[in-house]
Parts: sequence; structure tokens; C-alpha cells
Amino acid sequence: MVLIAATVCTKAGKALVSRQFVEMTKARIEGLLAAFPKLMTGGRQHTFVETESVRYVYQPLDKLYMLLITTKASNILEDLETLRLFSRVVPEYCTQLTEMEVLNQAFNLLFAFDEIVALGYRESVNLAQVRSFVEMDSHEEKIYQAVRQTQEREAANRMRERAKELQREKLEAAKRGQPPRSSSAFSGGFGNSSLASVTMPASSPAAEKLPSTPVRETQAASTAMKLSSRGADVDSFVSRLAKEGDVAALAPQVTAVAKDKAPIPSDHKDVHLRFEERLSLTLGRDGDIQNFELSGLLTLRIENEQFGRIHVHVDNKDTRPLQLQTHPNVDKEAFRSSGVVGLKQVQRPFPLHSDVGVLKWRLTGNDDKLPPLSVNCWPSEGAGGGCDVNIEYELEQDHLVLTDVVINIPLPSGNTSLVVHQWEGSYTQKGRTLLWSIPVVNKQQKSASLEFTVTPAIPNDFFPITVTWTSDTSLAQLTAVKVTQAEDGSPVDFSQDISFRPDKYEVV
Repeated sequence: MVLIAATVCTKAGKALVSRQFVEMTKARIEGLLAAFPKLMTGGRQHTFVETESVRYVYQPLDKLYMLLITTKASNILEDLETLRLFSRVVPEYCTQLTEMEVLNQAFNLLFAFDEIVALGYRESVNLAQVRSFVEMDSHEEKIYQAVRQTQEREAANRMRERAKELQREKLEAAKRGQPPRSSSAFSGGFGNSSLASVTMPASSPAAEKLPSTPVRETQAASTAMKLSSRGADVDSFVSRLAKEGDVAALAPQVTAVAKDKAPIPSDHKDVHLRFEERLSLTLGRDGDIQNFELSGLLTLRIENEQFGRIHVHVDNKDTRPLQLQTHPNVDKEAFRSSGVVGLKQVQRPFPLHSDVGVLKWRLTGNDDKLPPLSVNCWPSEGAGGGCDVNIEYELEQDHLVLTDVVINIPLPSGNTSLVVHQWEGSYTQKGRTLLWSIPVVNKQQKSASLEFTVTPAIPNDFFPITVTWTSDTSLAQLTAVKVTQAEDGSPVDFSQDISFRPDKYEVV
């Protein structure tokens, strides 16, 4: 099979979206499309027409045509099979088969067409694979972004530490009555020249020779860094580096410092704890667990150096076999015996102004009592080739409060009719997906159901079902009871927040 072009056009032959798979001029493809309506004759039951050089294989889509142009030597059976897949792809991305909707979804359709045909030959893919390929995230891009963010954080930490060293040296020099190290080092010709700042009278000849434009750029760069009075030391350090002339190279590091100096939320104390949990869960249609993995991380952030040496008292009320792992610098024996998170070396403080992971936990298994939420879907074939679908959910863990719960139910492709008979919360149709939204699921409102009918459809069309939510309660019942000073055990005021959401929750 050699497929020349795939086109969504009007009945008058106007091309809305056209993708050519072989070398062809614009005039040639326009001529082929213009000839198509003239070849259509009334009373014919065929879905293809031929000329001396090409074959047109088409299928009506309401007021539009899905048209394939192939060579006459191609296999007509393969052409028809490919046409059926193209005809299913178009309604997948266009909720309404109108000219405006096709134009709005033109890029998505072109991406999908490229997944079906390569260099004129059909790829061995189905509709689900096409959908997955078009929407797939780039794993390499995620790795690149993670590495870049790590590098920016490390650069910001080095700059911050160097700025503190400069400030300490400046204070020590002031106590001794000596000029700052940067000025004396430059005037003497030794020291760290990359950190030196030029100090000279404005009337000196050297000062008159300095160009004015770089100075203004340096002043603008240093002014942009003034986020608050606490960042003055870092600003001074950055300005010193900028005076060496390489302002552009500092841009990523300046951005990283600006992010680290972002204002702290008003509800965060000088000691802030964050419990973060992610869930990966795959359920069978009968409710059996195929994969369950819960991973959690406790991070500590300290903003005041007087709270650098503290103990975090963690209470584990979970009776399930949680796998707990502390940071290598944390005293493991103290945590095992009394649930205290503290450093092995008491004289060492926790790092300041950064999120430090101190405790990890993991829970796996196939126990039916593990999932936080169960979802049951019961599609049954009805009259007229349709399906009656009943979906219900139930909260399995009473201590949880789930907010913004969205259950995504796939719908069959093609021209189908959807009628919702009963629902709680709200629902909306987005493309070929029915979104069922529930604001809050808790102990008082732990279950609900949705009933609808789709025609035509088969039971397999409504899987896999995916679920998303946000929550400020933890599935693993780990809580921070108190925070105390490591030296005398005096209590320390702290704040905490909890985040629990699914990375993947699906019913297959």
C-alpha cells in the first residue's frame, strides 16, 4: 500500500486538513482534491472511485469526508481498513464534526495521522496506541529539567555560602579596623581577583576611561536582585561577579537565587514540615489489586539558625507494614526506639533555607484494604447496540478527606449519543472522555454513583478508568507530634502541611 495523502474535506472538495506522505507539489495535491467532487455520482454504493492514476477512498463524516488518496496498485482491503482507523481518529479529537472544530484541532489530527502512516505505508497501530503516542510525555525532557533544576539549586547554594563568607570577612575586617578584603586584594594585586570590586576616585584617569554602558547594565542587574533586605549580601556578591564583565553567564544563577529568596508563605513558621505522598495503583474490573505502591517523603525546612539543632518527634499509628528509611545523617537508633528524627552529630545543624528530606516510607502489597478509594464500573449491553453504565465509588479509609476528585471515563469513538440518567456532583464531556467531578469525599460523604447510557457502545469502550484528587490528609498515618531543641528539649513552634495525590490510579 502506498498512501499519497489523507485529507478531511468538505463535500465541495475544500481541504480542511491534509497530510501528504510522499513528495508532491502543492498544485498537484490541490488538483487531485478539486477533481474528487466531480467524480462523485449519485446512486453509487461504493466508498471509492478511481482515475487513471490514483484511487480515492472515502467515508462520510456528517457534512465532511475522510478521504484517502492512494495509488491504483495498492490493496483495496488494506485501504478500507486504514480508512476505518482514520475515521475513528477524527471524532477522537473533534467533539463536533464541523469545519471550525476540525480547523481548531488541526495540529492534533496531523500528529495522529503521522502516527498511522509513515512514508506512505500503514503502521501497525490501533486507536489506543495513537492516542497514547500523541499525548506521551518526553522522558528525556523530564530528566533534563530535573538535572537543570538540581544544577541551579547547587549554584544558588554555592553563591549563598560564598556571600556569607564575604559578609563574615567584612565584619571581621571592620572589627580590626582594616579595609575589606576585596578592596585590599585588588589594590595589592593578589587574592581572589574574580571576587574583587574596583574602588577608585571618580576623578582618576582610570575612572574616566571606564565605559558607561557596561556600568549601567551592571547596576540594572544588581538592582533586579533586590528582593528584600535579607538578600542584600547575595546582591552584593552577584554585583561583584557582574563587574568582571560576564553578566549573561550569571543569568541562570541569578534566577536560581531569586527563586530561593522567594517570600515564605505567611502560615509557615521558622520550622516547617511537609509530608508528601504519591500513590500508584492499578485495579482490575473485579476490584482485584494488580499493582499498589505508596511512597512518601518528610521534608524539613528551617529559616532561623537558632532552630538548626532540633528533634522532630514522629508518631506512626499505621498498623500496616510500612517500610521506613531515614536519611544517612539521621540517628537511626533514636528513630527506631522513640520515633525521633535528629542528626547523628548533635553539634551539626540542619541546613538553612532549603528543603531537606529526612524520612522516606513505602507501602506495597495486594491487600484489598489498601486502596484509599474503590471504583466499580458495571457496563451492560442494552437494546439497540448501546450500553447502560453504572459507576460507583466508595471511600475505603475513613480518616482521609479527598478534594477535587475527578473520575475520567473513556467513551467510544465515532458518532455516539450520551444520556446521563443519575449523578451526584457534576459531569462534563471533554472530547471522548466523560469527566465526573466530586468536590469532597470524606467519612460523611463516602460514596456516590453515576448512571448513563451510550449508543452505540460495547463494555470494553469504558476502560481504562482513571481517577485524580488532591488531599491534605495522609494515607500512611504518620504525624509530627512535636519539635524540640536538641540541647535542652524545649518545645519549638512549627508548622506543617500534607499533600497526598495519585501519580497513577486506573481501573483496567
